Amino acid sequence: MRCAIRESQVLNSEKATVTHHDSSDKLSPPASHQRATTIDAEYTAPEPGTSCVNPKKVLLKMDLHLIPMLALLYLLSFLDRGNIGNAKIEGLVESLHMTEPEYNWTLTVFFFTYCIFEVPSNLVLKRLRPSIWLPTIMVAWGTVMTLMGIVQDFKGLLLARLFLGVAEAGLYPGVAYYITLWYVRTEAQFRQAMFFSAASVAGAFSGLLAYGIAKMDGVGGYEGWRWIFILEGILTVLVACVGFFTIYDFPETARFLAPAEKAWVIRRLRYQGSEASGQMVPESEGFKWKYVRDAFLDWQIYLALWMYWGIVCPLYGTSLFLPTIIKQLGYTSSTAQLLTVPIYITAACLAIGIAWSSDRSGQRSPYVFCCMCVTGIGFIMVISASARGGVPGVVYAGIFIAVCGIYPAFPGNVTWLSNNLAGNYKRSAGMAIHIGMGNLAGAMASNFYRYQDSPKYLLGHGLELGFVVVGLLAVVLLRLNYQKINKERESLPVQEYSEMNMSKMSDMGDRAPTFRYVL
Repeated sequence: MRCAIRESQVLNSEKATVTHHDSSDKLSPPASHQRATTIDAEYTAPEPGTSCVNPKKVLLKMDLHLIPMLALLYLLSFLDRGNIGNAKIEGLVESLHMTEPEYNWTLTVFFFTYCIFEVPSNLVLKRLRPSIWLPTIMVAWGTVMTLMGIVQDFKGLLLARLFLGVAEAGLYPGVAYYITLWYVRTEAQFRQAMFFSAASVAGAFSGLLAYGIAKMDGVGGYEGWRWIFILEGILTVLVACVGFFTIYDFPETARFLAPAEKAWVIRRLRYQGSEASGQMVPESEGFKWKYVRDAFLDWQIYLALWMYWGIVCPLYGTSLFLPTIIKQLGYTSSTAQLLTVPIYITAACLAIGIAWSSDRSGQRSPYVFCCMCVTGIGFIMVISASARGGVPGVVYAGIFIAVCGIYPAFPGNVTWLSNNLAGNYKRSAGMAIHIGMGNLAGAMASNFYRYQDSPKYLLGHGLELGFVVVGLLAVVLLRLNYQKINKERESLPVQEYSEMNMSKMSDMGDRAPTFRYVL
């Protein structure tokens, strides 16, 4: 049966539903207190005029129109951010007459500006439109990356890395938040993993690309490492120009969705947080500074921050220093570049598979916890083998295992917090705080692997393992707290909140008694 319905009819129906709720003085008692099982697109009740919508077809359309471009953006972002590690083993430090501490500073300063500009960037994203903001910052960082290829000394490289942090700050938190504007909580991690796995591919592609570009050594009078920056920066700018025309803003304006499909997508997103309680409380969508303040004062963001550091410290440590670590094991620079490839490809496949399973189960913490345990096992292998010496194969295997735990854990960690922040602007600010402050781990990790500790790097590996252990503890505490709050809310008599004003409940976001945290 074909769905013949006009856009005005569907959208007016949707607006009428929201108006009805917003104008209501009281909440009606829920039909059931039993927690609903929400798997993929099937949990939502049909909206008038949307009964003919095929959920799987709509999700596939969204995936095909949104995810490839997002993955390409993040691939280039991670490529441009981490290619300095490849440039180093091709002679950057010697060419610019830098010391090892100076090289570490060029890594560190990137994260200072990256952290500072993430919250403002996420707030601008919603107001300015993703199709304008994301390609604009992409042009900016591609330009900076290209200019890094012509720096002549340490100061020039340091300034370039500072500005690279400013330009790239908006991309990852922006894209992570953007996904929550299209997909509900039980669909988000799989999509987060699909675009984040681009980081894994970037790690592999970076090694292959650097290996090929380094052969241009001497072309135009430039060293091979300069061409790594120049060519990858130009590629970023070209893709950004395409992005202005291929990035979609919001479901309401998506040309590839039929009117009924738009209404179906919007309705699911609006009521996703309260559905499990049996109530239908819409999420707040307007901007208020109160939502930003609430995000800065939310306990769960700061506890989740330790979980984030337990994943991102090892992530940045390996991405920035993996080629160097492998080279120090006795391999040539070209072999070191190529040996990074199978690690990242395997990690990408695992990230997608585990995310799919997590979405199907509706659980986050067990998957994050187990992946972090795998990371810890990998670093224990690396430390043991490095301390003994003479077994580079075991060190490589340990790093392989660690990375295969890091990459699946990361999208789970980001998705878990985003699932538990309600209200568009609170989620926007909260995710930016979480990711922004979390990326200070990059500033820390960039100083873990010191030149004087090579080739064993016991201090760096030990610090990474320590952060993993603290992160595991944070995962446990987060889950216990979420369980406790959910049980308290489920035990509340209906009368205690059925008298509350609907708009007030909506303003409360994830603190509303009808909201249920994802475990």
